Amino acid sequence: MLQFNEQSPDPRQNNTEKVLLQLLLFIDKRTSSQEQIQQIQIYLKNLRSDYSFKLNIIEIDKQPHLVEYLRLVATPALVKISPAPKQTLAGSNLIKQLEKWWPKWQAAIENIKVNNSQASYIIDIEEEAYNAEKIRLSDEIFCLKLEKQELLAQLRFKDKILAMLAHDLRTPLTAASMSVETIELSEKNDKFDKTKLKILKQKLFEQAKNQFGIMERMIRDLLHNSQNINAKLQVKPSPLSLQPLCREIIAQFDSRLEEKSMILKEDIPQDIPDVYADEELIRQLISNLIDNAIKYTPKGGKISLSILHRTNQKIQVSICDTGLGIPPEKRERIFEDSFRLHRDRDRDGYGLGLAMCHQIVCAHYGQIWVESSPEEGSCFQFTLLVYK
Repeated sequence: MLQFNEQSPDPRQNNTEKVLLQLLLFIDKRTSSQEQIQQIQIYLKNLRSDYSFKLNIIEIDKQPHLVEYLRLVATPALVKISPAPKQTLAGSNLIKQLEKWWPKWQAAIENIKVNNSQASYIIDIEEEAYNAEKIRLSDEIFCLKLEKQELLAQLRFKDKILAMLAHDLRTPLTAASMSVETIELSEKNDKFDKTKLKILKQKLFEQAKNQFGIMERMIRDLLHNSQNINAKLQVKPSPLSLQPLCREIIAQFDSRLEEKSMILKEDIPQDIPDVYADEELIRQLISNLIDNAIKYTPKGGKISLSILHRTNQKIQVSICDTGLGIPPEKRERIFEDSFRLHRDRDRDGYGLGLAMCHQIVCAHYGQIWVESSPEEGSCFQFTLLVYK
């Protein structure tokens, strides 16, 4: 007995009719699919069989979860769902494959002892669709739980950042305010020598400017990282010459280097090739690393920026200092979001700078790492792709 059912299965319907051999034919909307349906139907009609079998024709766009449940990777596909085990035939030569497998399927049916418990050998298409729907719902629940965890983590992260912001901004804000107030009072005091007053005002102005710069960096890091802990950077790469960019960045730190009596030595070969990178992101990357080097190096220390043409594909940038160094057990975590060493808890910032550096380098398909010895300093190094 041959039965055809060209409707997509509905798991809510109850099919009381049981058959020994059940086939599912998965098709797409291509014109050739209709031709293959006709060929298979004709082939099955011409078969002589003592056993009942049923063919369900399923459009993949109407039952995507059933397709996923059966792990189909190509169409057309003919799936034997009962008797077990399942078997999938796929490709354009389904008729030839049927000719090969049909006798084996018939032999398998002959080995089944048909009795009152015959239904135990049958797997309804409705049951398959129902199982697929359960899997889909389970996946959705799992995804929703992950989203909930991510949202809760973001909320905790933002609460922590806002609390730190309220606390940490007070120090640079107070220092800047005091500098501005001192300038204002000195203007009103006629007893000050004009030459000394000019020098004092310039010094206080630089102090206020530095404090405002600290606050600007805090807020910038906060805004960028609070949007999404795992936000993907929008990279717009182009050929980029690192030598002029590095010298421009270094010039921005002249006043801070002078304030701490530091020397920044650069070693950038004239023939260093261009890299393929986003200029603004690389500017932020190098600025963050130099800023950290200045921040964590004592007065009179030394900082170096060097570039090495490692291979035809990569260049390596190194920014080293003579600061406190990083304990070996902490080096693996130094690039994590909001990770800060215990000794740095009282310094301005949120531990976001190095996490941002890691994000930028990874977005450029490079690597970043740190070599460090306690009390001897740290050397942060990263690679970028050469432009060809």
